[in-house]
Amino acid sequence: MIYNYFLDLVRYYDPEDTIEEFRKLFFEFECHSENEEAFKDLEQILKHQDPREFINTLKRCCYILINNWETLRQSEAIRKFVKGFQEVDFDPKSVRNRNKIRLKSYLKSFVESKDYEELLLFTEKHGTRSKQEKHWSERYTSYLLVPQYADTNNSPEQREAARTLSVELKQKFKFDLAMFTARSQSQSVPKDKLKNPTGLGEEILNLIKRIVAKRGKFSYTNLAHIFCKQTEGVPYNKFKEALLSYLVYSVEKHTNTELLKTHLKRKLEKLYNKYNDKIINESLLLRTCNQVISFLTTEDGENPSETFIYLLSQGTPLTLVIVLLKLILICPNARTHLETCIAHLIEYYREFPEDECQWVINFFEIFNITFAIYADNDVQYDLIRVEKKRKNQQSSQSDQDDLTDDYLENYRIFSQHRGEDPTQLQFANLNMNDFKFSG
Repeated sequence: MIYNYFLDLVRYYDPEDTIEEFRKLFFEFECHSENEEAFKDLEQILKHQDPREFINTLKRCCYILINNWETLRQSEAIRKFVKGFQEVDFDPKSVRNRNKIRLKSYLKSFVESKDYEELLLFTEKHGTRSKQEKHWSERYTSYLLVPQYADTNNSPEQREAARTLSVELKQKFKFDLAMFTARSQSQSVPKDKLKNPTGLGEEILNLIKRIVAKRGKFSYTNLAHIFCKQTEGVPYNKFKEALLSYLVYSVEKHTNTELLKTHLKRKLEKLYNKYNDKIINESLLLRTCNQVISFLTTEDGENPSETFIYLLSQGTPLTLVIVLLKLILICPNARTHLETCIAHLIEYYREFPEDECQWVINFFEIFNITFAIYADNDVQYDLIRVEKKRKNQQSSQSDQDDLTDDYLENYRIFSQHRGEDPTQLQFANLNMNDFKFSG
């Protein structure tokens, strides 16, 4: 009765009236002719003195409203509704009704809980705060939403709302990144008009060039395709050996790859040994990739793993990101687990001020950029030579392996939408005369 009541409200009443009716039922515990049946059900929940049942009912009603308002683009309604919880008077002194006292106690617990923090994520997209006022972790809301839709214990409405907003935020970041890379290389766009969607400074362009540089037969996508073909029908122990070689192959130079290889080898040798003689299949591939992802990020779902801390302490976040990318390219179904692990890491480090954990923020930025470029295929990035490095010199794979800043200066980034209408990106104000093609 409670769910149906709010479904009817959100469908047939404007947001202001719907929020008011929500406030009357859940905040004030008021009964009137329109909400009588819902009120009786809520009264029964409170009489049973089960706070979890109350919280679950409250949450599901919240996400029923949020999903419907999101569909109708009622952004201000979502923000006002969620913020309204912070205006509730939780003081029970003037209240005599036992159920209402219990209600205020449960509401107070909800507002102080992780459940309400999850609800607040839906306001960050619609917030009006300045960049200085926002917490650094808000740049990664798309990942913080993943545990909500990955958790099957959450209501269908909550999971749908979390998934929808997460996808929308990722799409927006990809679009903003493509626009920024196009405009930042154009002489016709004033620098003060550029909006960098990342938390990185001027080094972002060279970073993107490094990420995009592996292409042709040596691209990460092609290497993943070759690996999958070569490991079809092999026993699991042979697959693990091949996986180790694949993951450490062609990672950036000047990184301690031997130690990474040693760490991975030690874990893989012990992993699912009872299946060593079995032929690799999709289920075993997914379980293996999920385990390796946990090993590289957070093994207990709360604290960063030893390998994660080691790799980042060596100043090699790109190496770790590329290894994670390689895992997703051979097993796309492992991406939800990976993004859940990333969310756990963000949760762990969000207690630290930005200036104290800049090293791990750099990892989150590189991860966000890399997966925007590689893991989804609706925007294609390429490097275009704008001047010759040396006379009559052709680009080679060895050149690309030595990705110095001087070398990268000879290239510009070109991003293009893969959809039916590649002009969707438009690359506003991008003057193609800025590019001096060398042939």
